[in-house]
Amino acid sequence: MTDQHFTLPHNHNHHNGSDHLKRYIPDTNTITTVSEAMKQLGDPSRLRIFWLLCHCEECVTNIAALTDMTAPAVSHHLRLLKGSGLIISRRDGKEMYYKAAETDLAQKLHHTIEEVAMISCPQ
Repeated sequence: MTDQHFTLPHNHNHHNGSDHLKRYIPDTNTITTVSEAMKQLGDPSRLRIFWLLCHCEECVTNIAALTDMTAPAVSHHLRLLKGSGLIISRRDGKEMYYKAAETDLAQKLHHTIEEVAMISCPQ
């Protein structure tokens, strides 16, 4: 709703102007997309895999070796990350390679992870 005359049902005399935020609240689809992505990154294994794939393109076997996980576990996490749109894949012969999606959401989450964890991108 973008009605400029929107008023809250209860006036608590706080005068904080929260009623003007109504027009800035993100739509349900936007919030759902971000929520799903953040839900996937709430798992430490998926967070590590996503961070890794923000810096390189790799196959399941190498991701498993880099993260000290089994290939089936990595495949499971990759499926969830791909389903949320955070990573993409490409096939080269029999091998499947994964990397972070080149979307604003994926890039912003990548930078947020590094800021929160106080780590830097590898050179």
